[in-house]
Amino acid sequence: MTRPRLDVTRGQILAFRRTVGALDQRLKPGPDSLRRAAWAGLQDSMPRAALLSIHARVEGAHPSTWEDPSLVQLWGPRFSAYVVPAQDHAIFSLGRYPDDARGRRVAEEMAEGLRRVLAGPLPDRAAAAALGGVGNRIRYAAPTGTVLIRWEGARAPTIWTVPRPEIDPRDARLELARRYLHVFGPTRAESFAEWAGIGSAAGAAAFEALDDELMPVRTPIGDAWIIAADEPTLLASPRPTAPARLLPSGDTYFLLQGADRELLLPEADRRAALWTPRVWPGALLVGGDIVGVWRRSNEKITIETWRRLSRPEIDAVEAEAASLPLPGLQSAIRVGWFDR
Repeated sequence: MTRPRLDVTRGQILAFRRTVGALDQRLKPGPDSLRRAAWAGLQDSMPRAALLSIHARVEGAHPSTWEDPSLVQLWGPRFSAYVVPAQDHAIFSLGRYPDDARGRRVAEEMAEGLRRVLAGPLPDRAAAAALGGVGNRIRYAAPTGTVLIRWEGARAPTIWTVPRPEIDPRDARLELARRYLHVFGPTRAESFAEWAGIGSAAGAAAFEALDDELMPVRTPIGDAWIIAADEPTLLASPRPTAPARLLPSGDTYFLLQGADRELLLPEADRRAALWTPRVWPGALLVGGDIVGVWRRSNEKITIETWRRLSRPEIDAVEAEAASLPLPGLQSAIRVGWFDR
């Protein structure tokens, strides 16, 4: 039986994503809130980006919050550095386990090599050298679920091995897809595959396996899917938005590709300013809308806005900047403004 598609607007979609992402109202401190904030993982490819993503979502974040025992770092989707819930690390590793025989062989051989050379934590470059100079290919072991990392930004990551998680890779893949649908929905299988760094056929197979849990929707950029249980949240009346959030480079809210970017930012010049060819800046979220970008150099934060902000909005942004839990600062954070 063909299921009717639910028509949803851009405003409903973005409000839904902010709600499930805890961007309109911060969560109370604690491990449960950290797990929710990292439900689809927190990219940490820029030093301490995950910490700033946590700060945008959870009250009371401090410079060492990313080191909470309830969280771990690993090479997750697309082999990028991620902070994920410790109890869920299998989802973000085995959920990306290769489907082809060659890919599985490479992953297992690399993981076995690491088990041989790692008696404890070791810089990844030293481990790669001990394996004969494999370089960044050392990351191919990550989808086995047996490698964790610690990366503080200034030096090469330290890595070590852990026991293989007791979950079938297919089950981990399906849960990874559920989490992607919940945080990035409405979405499509091809978007999931690109985000996760898996083949398009694997992404489509995961969505097909979840068919009974999904609901078809029609969005301004085409047909897509949501978790059926998320329908009430998607259709809920708008909630009050946060005055301001400074989202770091690679934050989940704008970790998008293709047409998904057009939904978030319809203006081509604004998309070009946010998704730059090299290192992305952070996004300035004011009253639920991305209204500019920001960059940081030590204690100096430079903000470029795409519209003139009111005095209360400026005050909210500056208060948010002052509260950033950045480690190692020698003085108070200073904000510089640049209006396009």
